[in-house]
Amino acid sequence: MKKSVFHIRKMDCPSEENLIRMQLDKHESIVKLDFNIEDRKLTVYHKEDDQDILKSLDALLLDTTLLKTVTTAERIQSDATIQSKLLWQVLIINFVFFILEMTFGLVSGSMGLVADSLDMLSDAFVYGLSLLAVGATVVKKKKIAGFSGYVQMLLAIIGVFEVFRRYFFEEDIPDFVLMIVISAFALVANGVCLYLLQKSKSNEAHMKASMIFTSNDIIINTGVIVAGVLVSILEDRLPDLIIGLIVFVVVIRGALRILRLAK
Repeated sequence: MKKSVFHIRKMDCPSEENLIRMQLDKHESIVKLDFNIEDRKLTVYHKEDDQDILKSLDALLLDTTLLKTVTTAERIQSDATIQSKLLWQVLIINFVFFILEMTFGLVSGSMGLVADSLDMLSDAFVYGLSLLAVGATVVKKKKIAGFSGYVQMLLAIIGVFEVFRRYFFEEDIPDFVLMIVISAFALVANGVCLYLLQKSKSNEAHMKASMIFTSNDIIINTGVIVAGVLVSILEDRLPDLIIGLIVFVVVIRGALRILRLAK
């Protein structure tokens, strides 16, 4: 068996990880994928040529480099059942917080919370794709991916228009207390998700740090909290609109990646 280590420079959150899993699922000779998001490294245990795997990874445009390929005598056990259970857990967490943030975002008038809820939905879509695609044909997987990508794109574009509409035609200041409190809970939820996903990559009893500071989700949650504080200090809606616009762009970027995968 071969063991190839890849450095994927733009793999900085669980969403990219699951896109990679879907992309490599067509390689039947791959026995196991071992992700290290913190160091942006992917270890692939396989039986085929490493260049075929590299070509598939390059198609995702995540800036992938093959570091090394060696022959290994390690006994690799599949952890598909454990990964499936954890994917269900993080999917449920993300979907629940999508509903919470969308609800409180509309109640508080915060575009930051509404946008962050779509980011949560985006992650839930990706986790759901990994589960729904199990045992399915490549064609079906691409149809599922394409549908979710278009839905995310549509919602994010509507969000961008809503940001500009509020900027030009509304002057209401969002409820900064709800912004800060709900985003703080979402921050904790993302920390739990990252912990669970990191746990699934290790066979050791102790765990690495559960918080991966380069995660887009953690940065976004923190950004909404900061925007809420600035709204409170400045008594102006502009910080909320700015963070909302930024997050909608992030969601659009994620949707484009999924649509590339669906081609």
